[in-house]
Amino acid sequence: MTPEEIRTLHDYNFWTHRRVWACIEQLTDEQFTQHSDYSIGSIRNHVVHVMSVDERWFARLQGVEFPERLIPEAFPNRADVRAKWDTIEASMRAYLGRVTEAELSETIHYDIPHRGGMMHDPRWQILVHVVNHGTDHRAQILSLLHALGAPTTEQDLTFYLWE
Repeated sequence: MTPEEIRTLHDYNFWTHRRVWACIEQLTDEQFTQHSDYSIGSIRNHVVHVMSVDERWFARLQGVEFPERLIPEAFPNRADVRAKWDTIEASMRAYLGRVTEAELSETIHYDIPHRGGMMHDPRWQILVHVVNHGTDHRAQILSLLHALGAPTTEQDLTFYLWE
């Protein structure tokens, strides 16, 4: 994959996160943090999970200090979550703006203890995984939004490309 193709996928990911966020903004903070037995809990928990995973993958890709996992309870309302997400997104965009084709083909070596130790993946595959992971959790969030009677949105890549 080329840097431009990776950036397109991530631009789609950011665009779709913002579309789903517009639906989340229709909730109260109480609905946002309301417990659900589905998957990893509340809508807030899903959003914080995605932010945390994205932040950690991008730290790994850049070889910088690996951040602690974000704790949902540290984000009691939508405004706190949005502020943190904007910071993470800006950092991701900065990295994506400078990644080179040669770097995309480099193998990243990292440890995932619960998966049996060292993993070895090309950087481009990790970057595609981040987008796929976001799609998975947005689908879960959209289901939770629907259950709360909130509006939902399409998240297909085609809709992004048509715009």
